[in-house]
Amino acid sequence: MKIKTSIPRKIFIVCNTVFLLIIALACIAPFINLLAVSFSDKTAVAAGEVTFFPVGFTTVSYEFITNTSKFFVSLLVSLKRTAIGVPVNLLLIILTAYPLSKSTKDFRARSIFSWFFVVTILFNAGLIPTYMVVRNTGLIDSIWSLVLPGALPVFSMLVVMNYMRSLPKELLEAAYIDGASHVQTLLRVVLPVCTPTIATVMLFSVVDHWNSWFDGMIYMNHIQNYPLQTYLQTVVVNPEEFMRNNTDLGGNLSKYLSMVSARTTGAAQMFLAMIPILIIYPYLQKYFTTGLVMGSVKE
Repeated sequence: MKIKTSIPRKIFIVCNTVFLLIIALACIAPFINLLAVSFSDKTAVAAGEVTFFPVGFTTVSYEFITNTSKFFVSLLVSLKRTAIGVPVNLLLIILTAYPLSKSTKDFRARSIFSWFFVVTILFNAGLIPTYMVVRNTGLIDSIWSLVLPGALPVFSMLVVMNYMRSLPKELLEAAYIDGASHVQTLLRVVLPVCTPTIATVMLFSVVDHWNSWFDGMIYMNHIQNYPLQTYLQTVVVNPEEFMRNNTDLGGNLSKYLSMVSARTTGAAQMFLAMIPILIIYPYLQKYFTTGLVMGSVKE
């Protein structure tokens, strides 16, 4: 038997759909414009003729990028940073969240450690003390200067900790009765049911490492050590100097300069920088809608 939808309900659904569609288009529009600019002729871009479709379609901006080594060197640095930073983040998040998810009866110092981490969200030492710590530990111009200062994202740790605390006690007690240790319980019981939460904080970590640019600017002294976003920041802020100092092309530089502009090459590089996130996000998105502990414990 079908339940009839009332007229006010239908109006709400239509209005809500239209509203969400407008919001989605507003979010997608800048990316479409960026892609159109990267494939457009530099004269049309300078004249402001490009909106959502390329004008004077050309791939010369991408050819210019593929013939310069600095972009790919910085891309490799970002890939290396993400490959090291994300596992470090997840490891510390899990090892910290699991004991803090216990009650004070099982872990008497839980409140002390919890406040220790919460205070770091409210207060921080500031840029200069942090830089001095990184410098005095010999991490300047090292990939570890981009990983270790933010090795434990406290907000993500609190998210995982609160989810672990919400797990039914019967689930953990059953593992302890069977003789499982804390390590076995964590690996075989807790983590499998925490997959959606772990996937969420993993996505946060990936995006944070990939999009971060400021730490690369203050901790790296040489441009060849810049992560991708720091390199792109220098391109966007001072594009003319970037175009003049690009010596990788040799005799072809004057040829490319007559065909591309700072805006077209900058748009092409920024779009290429978004591709890894656009690939990873849909894969992790499926975990967000996974049922959270339903059916884990039967009465």
